[in-house]
Amino acid sequence: MSVPPAASPGPLPAPDRPGPVRPGEELPLAPLAAWLRDHLAEPVAGTAPTAAAAGEPPAPASPSLSVEQFPGGHSNLTYLLRFGGRELVLRRPPLGASVKTAHDMGREHRVLSRLHRRYPKAPRALAACDDPAVIGAPFFLMERVEGVILRRRLSAGAGAAPAPARLRALSEATVDALAELHAVDPAAAGLADLGRPAGYAERQVSGWTERWQRAATDPVPDVDRAAAWLAERLPRRSAAEQEAAAALLHNDFKLDNLVLTTDLGAIAAVLDWEMATVGDPLMDLGTSLGYWLDPDDDEAIERLPVGLTALPGNLSRAEVVERYARATGRDASGILFYYVFGLLKIAVIAQQIYSRYRRGLTSDERFAPLLGSVRLLGRTAAQAIARRRIDRLWS
Repeated sequence: MSVPPAASPGPLPAPDRPGPVRPGEELPLAPLAAWLRDHLAEPVAGTAPTAAAAGEPPAPASPSLSVEQFPGGHSNLTYLLRFGGRELVLRRPPLGASVKTAHDMGREHRVLSRLHRRYPKAPRALAACDDPAVIGAPFFLMERVEGVILRRRLSAGAGAAPAPARLRALSEATVDALAELHAVDPAAAGLADLGRPAGYAERQVSGWTERWQRAATDPVPDVDRAAAWLAERLPRRSAAEQEAAAALLHNDFKLDNLVLTTDLGAIAAVLDWEMATVGDPLMDLGTSLGYWLDPDDDEAIERLPVGLTALPGNLSRAEVVERYARATGRDASGILFYYVFGLLKIAVIAQQIYSRYRRGLTSDERFAPLLGSVRLLGRTAAQAIARRRIDRLWS
């Protein structure tokens, strides 16, 4: 959807730009360039022939390769490659990663290769490599979609936030894009076998609980209690009902995974599909709600870097649910379960990253304070459970 005209549109963030590669996260250029020459499906523009021996056809010049790194993200590493006359995006797992299903490059490549035709907001995949000998890990390439990525909370007091009307339209477009994804027929997209809808919620709760137990470095009782609460309140639906309600899930649908047009008027692309599957769409909505902050989430705004939704103009969490239910026709009356699940899942993801940092598998100092975020997410889940609601948790 488009942003309506506004008398004072407010400042607009700059388009997302890569920068220097972080120390320790460099890519080996020579083997990568050789792989690109051999595996890119399309010819590289801008190359020139070199002199050939007598009687031999001229050989094309070897395209030059340069690499920059996109600054955001706490999980998979994302780079911009300039190879000959093309710009490509490379994605690889984080250093020290041990959770294969959360960093499956082949899975993400497969999803994007098939989904783009049915859901144009999914970027087009170009090539994939499962040989770790090339750069030290599996990776895949996709097209670059230029635009704005709102990676951090903006300060309204500093005058950096877009106008409320613009944020309202953006938050509505975000919900609509999720509903649009959930309307895609997995079979028509060639992705019906991506997941097993029957028993999906139960497997998710038990799986994330086990990941929490494996990654825990410090006691966080609120997270333990949230996991136990979820296990006792799993949705009671037959296998046939679960199959009938299943949809394609992104599984990490949040603002900093969206590429926006420069006027913030539309969503140009949805990024980070490595956890995509087929299952209960309300689990996807619950994860999004876990990242969606309301204005009265005062403590959360101070601690988490995703507070843009708390600025004036945005839909509240309750309004997100209402809009999604209208767009999809789905019954969201049991949304508390899914919201608490979203908080648990995000807490576990943050804990997994923090655990890698604590074990010295990454030296990225952005990860040092993540234990505080894990504790906050646990407290938020405890508040939601105690108040039996997803809004007005701290007032």
